[in-house]
Amino acid sequence: MTQKRPQKGDYAIYFEKYIDLVPGGDFLEILREQERHMTLLLSPLTDQQAEFRYAPGKWSIKEVVGHVSDAERIFSYRLLRIARGDQTPLASFDQDPYIVAGNFSARTLSDLLEEFSVVRQGTIALIRSLDDAAWLRRGVAGQKEISVPALAFIIAGHERHHRAILEERYLPALPRR
Repeated sequence: MTQKRPQKGDYAIYFEKYIDLVPGGDFLEILREQERHMTLLLSPLTDQQAEFRYAPGKWSIKEVVGHVSDAERIFSYRLLRIARGDQTPLASFDQDPYIVAGNFSARTLSDLLEEFSVVRQGTIALIRSLDDAAWLRRGVAGQKEISVPALAFIIAGHERHHRAILEERYLPALPRR
């Protein structure tokens, strides 16, 4: 499925940084490949290594993975509601309280990666199920108008954004075993 790229005006400008990260091509395959890359990238780490923070005040690797899953659930929920024609304005969310309440350090990295995989499979199933009419719908989230294609691209770009930070900032600074 090659998904049409959302245009400016389909989303709040804040999300452009995520949308711009999504390459062209088969959109569902992009989502599947992201799931594989995240697992391959992080599964070799121990739980102790996954507690690493590259700087004071930054999230741990486990918290990054937990955040990606939480955010994907929220973006997918928004996509579902809008794709189904629900015009109820949807609230924004503050990621930081989710990190605190998620207590990700109490979980194993393998459990967090499995959760990401399951969440991603749900996202893929939802996106695969949409008909042409659903792809044309728009709604309001976080007091800004947004389209269904924009939400799909935000999901893919958000994962790519955080995986790049893991690759560029966390893993190179990770103390060796």
